[in-house]
Amino acid sequence: MKCTLCTPKHTKNDSSQHLVHKARLQNYFYARSIVLNPMSQNDKTTESKNLFLKATLFVLALIFALNIQAQKGKRDSIFYRLKRLESTNRFNPQDTTHINLLVSLAYSYRFINNDSLHSISERVLRLSKDIDFKHGKIKALQGLGNFHSDEGNRKKSMMLFKRALRLARSVDDKKCELSIINALAHDYSYEGNYAEALNLYLKGIDVAKQTNDQQMLSILNENIANLYANQKDFKNALVFYDTVQAINKALGNEVFHAETQSNMASLYKDSKNFDHAMFNINKSITTFEKHKIYDWLAYAYEVKGSIYLEQKKYQWALYWYDQSNMLHDQQLDDDREKIQLLNGMAQVYLGLGKDSLSMVYASEGLRLSKKIKSLQGEIDCAETLYLLFKNKGDNVAALAHLENFKKLSDSLSKDKNKQSLSLLETKMQYQQEKQELIAANQRALAKQRNYIYISVLVFLILGTILFIVRRSALIHKKLLRELQEKSKAVSDRETQLNEINQTKTKLLSIIGHDLRGPIGALQGMLKLFTDGEIGKSEFISFIPKLKSDVENISFALNNLLSWGQTQLNGISPKPKRISLDKLVCGNVQLLSEVAGSKSIKIINQLPENPQIWADLNHIDIVIRNLLSNAIKFTPENGLITIEAEEKRNVWQIMIRDTGIGMNKEIQKKIFENTTNITTYGTNNERGTGLGLSLCKEMIIKNKGEIWVESVLRKGTTFFFTLPKALKRYQQAS
Repeated sequence: MKCTLCTPKHTKNDSSQHLVHKARLQNYFYARSIVLNPMSQNDKTTESKNLFLKATLFVLALIFALNIQAQKGKRDSIFYRLKRLESTNRFNPQDTTHINLLVSLAYSYRFINNDSLHSISERVLRLSKDIDFKHGKIKALQGLGNFHSDEGNRKKSMMLFKRALRLARSVDDKKCELSIINALAHDYSYEGNYAEALNLYLKGIDVAKQTNDQQMLSILNENIANLYANQKDFKNALVFYDTVQAINKALGNEVFHAETQSNMASLYKDSKNFDHAMFNINKSITTFEKHKIYDWLAYAYEVKGSIYLEQKKYQWALYWYDQSNMLHDQQLDDDREKIQLLNGMAQVYLGLGKDSLSMVYASEGLRLSKKIKSLQGEIDCAETLYLLFKNKGDNVAALAHLENFKKLSDSLSKDKNKQSLSLLETKMQYQQEKQELIAANQRALAKQRNYIYISVLVFLILGTILFIVRRSALIHKKLLRELQEKSKAVSDRETQLNEINQTKTKLLSIIGHDLRGPIGALQGMLKLFTDGEIGKSEFISFIPKLKSDVENISFALNNLLSWGQTQLNGISPKPKRISLDKLVCGNVQLLSEVAGSKSIKIINQLPENPQIWADLNHIDIVIRNLLSNAIKFTPENGLITIEAEEKRNVWQIMIRDTGIGMNKEIQKKIFENTTNITTYGTNNERGTGLGLSLCKEMIIKNKGEIWVESVLRKGTTFFFTLPKALKRYQQAS
């Protein structure tokens, strides 16, 4: 009977329990199924068929060995992940990721190379102690315990398992606790202390139920079933196996189910129910071959061989034992399971009359049994050796093995009878303790219910008081919120009034300083003319100056009205498709006379017919203001260029001049609404200071951007962007 391992059952992704070296057995298994089908062959094969069988087995064994040998140099994914981590520049041996990979690698070597399991676990323990990594210490102690358990040093393994268990409980690591309980229970069962093993398994089941760990529930129940099966208590064993199968069905893992089937096959074989035994073992073998789980596959082959051995079908028994032996020789390092295999092969060769071969296998089985202190193994091998030496006529050696067999059998028989009673007592004691705990819990619950009723009443009273207080607080909060909203409204209104006052002050300032002066000068000139203080010819000489002043007043009033409208009503653009070239040409023509008076040349370098999507009036004001500013601040004989560059979704328009430029401080302030910068041009032209802030507002409202780049005494460039007009229909937003 194969115990489920200390770690959880195999899963498809559990590399820690699958073998490191994965020999490609598909072709081998396919060929074997073609050559032989033990369930369909007649037991009374002819000598020629036997010879063909042996030759075929030899060839298949050779192919199998070569396939496995080809895999010796390969490592599993854990090994490669570990090497990649160690090769990085920031690698730290004490990093927990590195330690966890070492743990996985160590556990993957169990039943393959136990020395590697030991050395890597020692390294994990050393690294984990250096950084006080509890999980690493737990897994290292368990790995070392597994090594000593497999070596037969159960005193050392139990000590290590108990240390690991205490540490797992101290950090409340339930997963590790369950795994260690299972491993420690295995050791007690190997010692023959089935009562303590059962006690641990039952405690483990309680922990697994608390954490709803269905996988460990399956493992623990199956190991209890194995305990009863070892005691030949098939009835109780099958009860637990029924529980295991129900759990496995819910888990839906065919590998779990196959492991259970292989153990049940061994139980049915011991109870002489060979049909059920063969059905279960064949099902399990199919699954293990499919998933390449070689340790369980070796066990399943050995069980199938033992089923044929029980029926004295030696050739078929030998065939399946050979398959198991090949896996053990090439893949596994599992002395405990090897003992059963060796004694089975010895009995087969004894049945076939090949005593010399039988002697080799029985002697090796006895040696391994003594090495790992397997009492059942010593009994089985001693019995086989007794029969072999008796056949040989060596009565002295036969008698020695017979006496050893009797002594060990009597001891084991007494222990089993004692342990059977202990199992029953343990189970009854456990059930009794459980019932007492349930009764104590019920009494405690009854007392708690009384406390709960009192607490509920107190809570109701407190809840009522709290409700009243809460309601008052909500009313107060609501009133406070209303007060804050009204205060905010007053504050907002105050801010609006301040802004209106600022607008009024600014408007009066502009009217007083920027418009009253030119109008007063015009009024004075007209008065002088009407009073006859200047003549007609002299008055006519002032007409160009008066015309310029009137145009400036008109331009200023236009900006002032536009700005006032934006302040009072806001800007509401009405975009449409506009020809930028026509708009620029119109403004150039409008301002050409002013530019000509200063001998300034305006060059239109726009590309052919650029189309924008914007409000015509807004952009007209922007271009006029920017051109007017360029003329104003460009000295005589200067140059102004108007350019446009097509971007992804916009046109970028540039108006460059060779004027006086501006410093960084002025560049930061010219677009601000809060400032009223009024500067004089190269011919003392005066502006309102509204133009650029108005331009900024209108460009932004038309979904564009505006900025300036300027160098003192070299010139200024104003940039602004506007959306391109699409070729398809656009609706004004």
